[in-house]
Amino acid sequence: MNISFDNTENAFAYKSDSELKAAGFLFKTMEFPWFVQVGTRLTPFIMKTGLPVHGIIRKTIFKQFVGGETLEETAAVGAVLGKYGVQVILDYGVEGKEGEDNYDRATDEFIRVINYAATQHNIPFISIKVTGLARFGLLQTLDEAPRLRSGIHDHEAEIAEWDRVRERMYIICEAAAEKNIGVLIDAEESWIQDPVDRLTIEMMGIFNKEKVIVYNTIQLYRHDRLNFLKLSHKIAQQQGFRLGMKLVRGAYMEKERERARDNGYASPIQPDKVSTDRDYDESVRYCIDNVEDISVIVASHNDESNLFTARLMEEKGLPHNHPHVHFSQLYGMSDNITFNLAKEGFNVSKYLPFGPIRDVIPYLMRRAQENSSVSGQTGRELSLIHQELKRRKRA
Repeated sequence: MNISFDNTENAFAYKSDSELKAAGFLFKTMEFPWFVQVGTRLTPFIMKTGLPVHGIIRKTIFKQFVGGETLEETAAVGAVLGKYGVQVILDYGVEGKEGEDNYDRATDEFIRVINYAATQHNIPFISIKVTGLARFGLLQTLDEAPRLRSGIHDHEAEIAEWDRVRERMYIICEAAAEKNIGVLIDAEESWIQDPVDRLTIEMMGIFNKEKVIVYNTIQLYRHDRLNFLKLSHKIAQQQGFRLGMKLVRGAYMEKERERARDNGYASPIQPDKVSTDRDYDESVRYCIDNVEDISVIVASHNDESNLFTARLMEEKGLPHNHPHVHFSQLYGMSDNITFNLAKEGFNVSKYLPFGPIRDVIPYLMRRAQENSSVSGQTGRELSLIHQELKRRKRA
């Protein structure tokens, strides 16, 4: 195996000098946590005031992390990625819009995305959040409900509301199965995750009989998720369906710890990063050991975890393009991982959100916060960009 995540020529071949310099400037601003903190608080407010900042956002953080405002704009980005052997996980990035009409519109949009993905050679997956289809408060109520066989309590109005959520999810998964497009169901906060898990497993039982269409997501910064992976596999074996799992480290750590502290319960978060890394790699190993009946997406920005997966595949004699193993990173980040894996023939994709700027602001604010708070992330991105610009000058 001849792979290096330090090869910047492969990593940034798809970017011009000016695009690379613009990305460098953006990541440089993210090195200042105070700037990001102020910016993430003010930007949503400024957008609502109607001040002319739309163009600035579009040319900077939006361009770096989002495919476009429409499917048509996003198609151009997807086509560029495809030239380098990189696939796409397409995500309609609208978040936090509650109300039955909004949930129904989101369902229609997800189906439109599925139909579009089916026309493209390099879009095998779409990504959805159950909170785009269901009221947050409903999910929290269900999470706290007594564990009856039905999984919910006997409140008639909420049963009807939950049935509508299940129907939306069924319609989306059915459309995806017909078009042979995978549906990745995102992880949520721990206090609403249980109904999401149960709904996802229910859909797997229906649609994953022959091949994996529906994937759950587990956040390995939770100390119970490695066991949950094994339990999910056991359920899949017992019920005769194939398991799909996307492995991530996690996205809500500070919020999780703060809520646990405020409400006086034990934090679901691992005691340290070493424990998270250990469980992540053990989850990868478990999936590769059971690769015939588990399809896994290694969604990681960690060099070591991606190399670990690639080496495991080599040790087991699995081809780089094994249909049950897929790698993924967010668009705009970790190009050194994505494009070098693609160069070696691995199945790898970019998670590519799209949507109106006003609607994807929550997603963009999370990206800015993540890059400023994850130790070494921004510095690593900047270092690779500078390295490539120097290489191009010498070439």
